[in-house]
Amino acid sequence: MTELTHLTIADALKGLEKKDFTATELTKAHVDAMAAAKSLNAFVTETPELAMRQAAESDKRRAAGKAGPLDGIPLAIKDLFCTKGVRTTASSHMLENFVPTYESTVSANLFRDGAVMLGKTSLDEFAMGSSNTTSYFGNVINPWKSGNGKDLVPGGSSGGSAAIVAARAAMGATGTDTGGSIRQPAAFCGIAGIKPTYGRCSRWGVIAFASSLDQAGVFARTTRDCAILLKSAAGFDPKDSTSANKPVPDYEAALTGNIKGLKVGIPKEYNVEGMPEEIARIWQQGTEWLKDSGAQIVDVSLPHTKYALATYYIIAPAEASSNLARYDGVRYGLREPGNDLREVYENTRAKGFGDEVKRRIMIGTYVLSAGYYDAYYIKAQKVRRLIAEDFTKAFQQCEVLLTPTAPSAAFAIGENQDDPIKMYLNDVFTVPASMAGVPGMSVPAGLNADGLPLGLQIIGRPWEEETVFRVSDVIEQKAAFTALPQTLRKKAA
Repeated sequence: MTELTHLTIADALKGLEKKDFTATELTKAHVDAMAAAKSLNAFVTETPELAMRQAAESDKRRAAGKAGPLDGIPLAIKDLFCTKGVRTTASSHMLENFVPTYESTVSANLFRDGAVMLGKTSLDEFAMGSSNTTSYFGNVINPWKSGNGKDLVPGGSSGGSAAIVAARAAMGATGTDTGGSIRQPAAFCGIAGIKPTYGRCSRWGVIAFASSLDQAGVFARTTRDCAILLKSAAGFDPKDSTSANKPVPDYEAALTGNIKGLKVGIPKEYNVEGMPEEIARIWQQGTEWLKDSGAQIVDVSLPHTKYALATYYIIAPAEASSNLARYDGVRYGLREPGNDLREVYENTRAKGFGDEVKRRIMIGTYVLSAGYYDAYYIKAQKVRRLIAEDFTKAFQQCEVLLTPTAPSAAFAIGENQDDPIKMYLNDVFTVPASMAGVPGMSVPAGLNADGLPLGLQIIGRPWEEETVFRVSDVIEQKAAFTALPQTLRKKAA
């Protein structure tokens, strides 16, 4: 029998149904794998006792014929999702000891369907970052290693979730994507990850970064597994005013393998100057795979793409400065003493927030300030509309877009640490889809010269995640990506 931690979610559900193993056995295998992967620092809070209790309850439900769609599947939850009675920190000193009295809608949906929680995964503080090096609880380490043995970033902000799924210590995980925080870590860690259409998954109970951009999504090792998880995670939520009242399709049923006649757009603006040869090559390879499968390749233009990153880094910090104003040392979270209220505010925010969060708050406050609001924030919102219109026009010519996910493979921890601009450029291929609110998915497509995973991104029309999944599945089958991180290869040997 395949080692339990190497099963896909789809195969594990079949095994559980056939009684090849129990949820307790499956969860215990992942709890052990989680302990073995401790050096990755992927979790802020581990909940093995809770996981084993949930697994035992799952076994009882299955024995009674009342198993849910995800019953017994061990998942990791990004530590941005509030979990009732379990510490939720956003990887910040500000919320280091915060224990919610309520459950986020997405995690509640997963638990309703029988999922088991292994713990809360680390992230860039308040989801601000592309490397998972800004967490108050220390760097997350990618299970993949560079050729010279250096530790690599897992991508961010959802790096803990991506790393632990890649390390085969969780079968899937939740993430959030504001400008690429699911897709980029998925590419860096050699797994699949989807950001659905803005409004497809509820944001209620997810600690806010930039409210008009934040969208919950999922990680797994295959497209099919992502489809299974998103079916449970998504759905209308009256508690979230941005949640769309639309039925959730059966995403797994969309994986027909048939893309004959489907039009795939290749946006010329994504062929950026200085793109590494290996990225261009894997992009071309993806195009050939889809063409061989019967898709029609068309060239499209997204002329305002070049402004997307600059626009994002005005709008996202502006919304962050507003959302993070609530952390003042008075209502909840960290409180540092002071001689008066102003000093309490200053001391609390100075000690509670890390450098990257402070940087973004300052940028956001500046662009919202009197005299600059019209010059920066209003102008950025107008450009955002133009970016969204570009996608609308492109989708009149095609049904999905194919692009690289990231401009490089995973880089060494600390490599871009002192250059915020270089760090922000990690999001150059993912930010435009976030600005337009359209669904995007990354799937592993191959390895670079150093043996590190590279991802391809499939972007779809609003609410058409089914098509995104269908195309992603075809690429996955063609790529036949079976490579394991070096740490797992040693164990397998």
